[in-house]
Amino acid sequence: MADREFIAGGYSIADMASYPWIVPHALQGQNLDDFPHLKRWFEAIKARPGTVRAYEQGPKVNPPAELSEEAKKLLFSQTAATVR
Repeated sequence: MADREFIAGGYSIADMASYPWIVPHALQGQNLDDFPHLKRWFEAIKARPGTVRAYEQGPKVNPPAELSEEAKKLLFSQTAATVR
């Protein structure tokens, strides 16, 4: 990301598909400050009007599921250090 604005150069489906994977970064124990190029890209996608509209509609279309504490631990508490 250091040498391009978006994943494939210009804004594309690659950015649309990849953005949701980064959204829960804090729940995954990741700090985007550690990845400045990724953070810049993430903030650019997050600010796009289409992204804002989509995330406003998300809870109406797909209500959040209730996760047990065990499920949360499995999904969000693992880092590279904890799985080694």
